[in-house]
Amino acid sequence: MNMTIYQSILEGDSEAAIVGVIEALERDLEPVRVLNDEMITAMEEVGRLFEEGEYFIPEMMIAARAMKKALSILKPHLLESHIEPIGKFVIGTVMGDLHDIGKNLVAIMLEGVGFEVTDLGTDVSPDRFVSAVREINPQIVGMSALITTTMPYLDASIRAIEQAGFRDGIVVMVGGAPVSQEYAERIGADLFAADAASAAKIARNHVLTA
Repeated sequence: MNMTIYQSILEGDSEAAIVGVIEALERDLEPVRVLNDEMITAMEEVGRLFEEGEYFIPEMMIAARAMKKALSILKPHLLESHIEPIGKFVIGTVMGDLHDIGKNLVAIMLEGVGFEVTDLGTDVSPDRFVSAVREINPQIVGMSALITTTMPYLDASIRAIEQAGFRDGIVVMVGGAPVSQEYAERIGADLFAADAASAAKIARNHVLTA
């Protein structure tokens, strides 16, 4: 299969990625093949390059933006083909925290590896996380805190999900600049991700091996 979409996403060329998807569909390629062989493979490579220090956040953001634009063209065709996402992921920045760049990048990377993502935005209260879990029934809930003073709301949000009776069926992933693996374990989170690339990789591996 030609690598136009794959290469365009790696290079962050949104227009070329869109054209590549349109051309692939015109050639009657299956939408799921376009997604799996080109787009998901490209985002996994973006994650690998980031982990190896060859890509940095700006390159990752540009690639993710190209993927998102291409995916917006492909998505209606995936729905027509009844292609199911690999899982549902709810994400938000906790109460009191208005940072969204990192969270937005995580959301795009997750879409890029096959998740249906519901982004609750920033300043998300524990009750809002509970409501989203009730309404959406996701496999994973992702919570981020970007400043130390909002970190306690990670714990409070996990407790709220617990008290609402949903904790057993939900995997909680936490992350953000001041958050560590040790802190994640201390508050009872199931998964920790240090950055967007690892968040997408860890989440995808989790649902595919669960």
